[in-house]
Amino acid sequence: MQSVSLVPVSPLAGNVKIMNKTPCDQPSNSEDELLPEYHFDYKKAKPNRFTNRSGKQKLTVVVLDEDVAEVFSTPEAVNKVLRALIEAMPQASSSETV
Repeated sequence: MQSVSLVPVSPLAGNVKIMNKTPCDQPSNSEDELLPEYHFDYKKAKPNRFTNRSGKQKLTVVVLDEDVAEVFSTPEAVNKVLRALIEAMPQASSSETV
């Protein structure tokens, strides 16, 4: 009985292409470069489904208006003022929202 192999013995010389590296002296395409600043639309953001949710504090992102952000530049400052405001507010029933 004869055995038949379907694997080619050698690649065809005309079909083999070698990938060349791009020379460093070529000018780079400005579309491929990073911008100095990006503006993200957080309204379209989705929660990260890969985060580990066990035992970590839940963080909520709130986008501040520019004039408010100038006054409260750190999360700690915002939280301090909001906690003071919550303490000063009259107690509402659990079904009411602000």
